[in-house]
Amino acid sequence: MPLELSAPESAGFSSARLARINGAMQAFVDSGAVAGAVTLVGRHGKVVHHAAFGLADVDSKRPMRLDSIFRIYSMSKPLVAAAVMMVVEEGTVRIDDPVARFIPEFAHARAFVRETPDGIETAPLERPITVRHLLMHTSGIPYPFGGDSAVGRMHAAADTMRLDETLAEKMPRIAALPLMHQPGAGWTYGMSIDVLGRLLEVISGRTLDVFLRERLFGPLGMRDTGFRVPERDAGRLATQYWAKPEGGFARVAPPEGFIDVDGPRRFLMGGGGLVATAEDYARFCQMMLNGGSLGGERVLGRKAIETMTASQMTREQIPFVPPTWGFRGGYGMAFGVRTVVDATQAGCMESVGTWTWQGAAATDFWVDPREDLYGISMIQLMGEGAERYRLAESLRVLTYQALVD
Repeated sequence: MPLELSAPESAGFSSARLARINGAMQAFVDSGAVAGAVTLVGRHGKVVHHAAFGLADVDSKRPMRLDSIFRIYSMSKPLVAAAVMMVVEEGTVRIDDPVARFIPEFAHARAFVRETPDGIETAPLERPITVRHLLMHTSGIPYPFGGDSAVGRMHAAADTMRLDETLAEKMPRIAALPLMHQPGAGWTYGMSIDVLGRLLEVISGRTLDVFLRERLFGPLGMRDTGFRVPERDAGRLATQYWAKPEGGFARVAPPEGFIDVDGPRRFLMGGGGLVATAEDYARFCQMMLNGGSLGGERVLGRKAIETMTASQMTREQIPFVPPTWGFRGGYGMAFGVRTVVDATQAGCMESVGTWTWQGAAATDFWVDPREDLYGISMIQLMGEGAERYRLAESLRVLTYQALVD
């Protein structure tokens, strides 16, 4: 059942001030900054803004729709983290359990020490990789791209993100490669959440797509969220683009990214392979604000959500995270999300305790428990640097300036 739009005043907003969102988002389209976007804002259990702007596909002039489907890339991570908290609640796994208890290949993992003339020196792990390390990206497992270190090159050469392998097939190859650092001794953005996806498969006896559909997406009514787009819905999938330096957009090739639009896939990439609509993601955000339930369906307990979204980093650990990730001392890493610990240092209007994440194609969401609100912006723009996230930042500012209660 679609989410209903409510009057902004019923949720403590000024209609006139909230309407500024529409003009600002259209300006991003008109200036050529983005091809199209869908934005959504909710507060006190009500959706007060949900709008589509521009085009879902430039060549065909296909308009963006409220129910357009987007590749959410790393916005998949909070969904999988929430699924992990489900099995933690059930007592099947503990947050500080060694992952090798469930995926034995990691029992013999080693960590990078230094480069040598003959290659690299590694050492046995001083402590095992735990579920906590994986949820916080402190396991030392990197992505096979984006780095020029010796370990990064080894993971790139091994092509650990190849699409023709299942999670079960990937684990021995990932575990055989050295970690970037000892578990808990640094912060490395990488395939940690994908390892947790395999942990969920082992625990449940189901593939990750089935587990997420049965335990999370189905109960919450997230009908369009998954690892593939059915053929009947292919026309709703927004095209993803690169921004060309001279202006305009170039299609990303291959256009599917990490998803399939016409059949089953082997790599169920929990760290970045899901698609969703803005409305589907709003259902997840509202469930989290509700303390674990939506529409009479409970999927999590309140304390599990509080644990997942609280910063798990000490102030000494926060410098682990590169400044390019926007932590700037004002954010701490929680489980699958980052959380505002100092709004002044973070340079944001969001309240302390707000948690958030983004996707590679510049999708963005945030949840502010203190204000009982959330916001979502969906675009499909790949590239380098922070410019792609200006639309998301604008939505946040325009949402907070419209609050009147």
